[in-house]
Amino acid sequence: MTSIKRDALTIRPLTAADEVEWRRLWTSYLEFYETTLPEAIYETAWARLLKECDREFQGVVAELDGRLVGLAHYLFHRTLWSTKDTCYLMDLFADPLVRGQGVGGALIEAVRQRALLAGIPSLYWMTQEFNYTGRILYDKVAEKTPFIVYEINS
Repeated sequence: MTSIKRDALTIRPLTAADEVEWRRLWTSYLEFYETTLPEAIYETAWARLLKECDREFQGVVAELDGRLVGLAHYLFHRTLWSTKDTCYLMDLFADPLVRGQGVGGALIEAVRQRALLAGIPSLYWMTQEFNYTGRILYDKVAEKTPFIVYEINS
């Protein structure tokens, strides 16, 4: 597969006009991780993403020929291991029609640049072990850590 030309791809902040296409992409992302969420979660997530607040989730999208082909949701937050904040990349998704063509890497780089502009030197994320395609990219752009995630859902 060939890469999309950088000048053909636009990475930009999520806007209110993107809701329909954002829902399409986020639904596909959730399906990839074998998850479904109720409408109330979609509404809450959308409202959070559009709220202009440094301590709230933010979103960027990848646009190609007027159509959204990828998304990234991220959050700047404090850490006790540094005097600087850190950036958590929560969701990253490229439409299967363009997967492997540079969209994911461009989205990661856009989030990294936004973090750096905010004075935040570190960016991290997690993925499921079975996300082999994503992990090929992640191994190229970041360092895999030895941490294992535990979770309690009450």
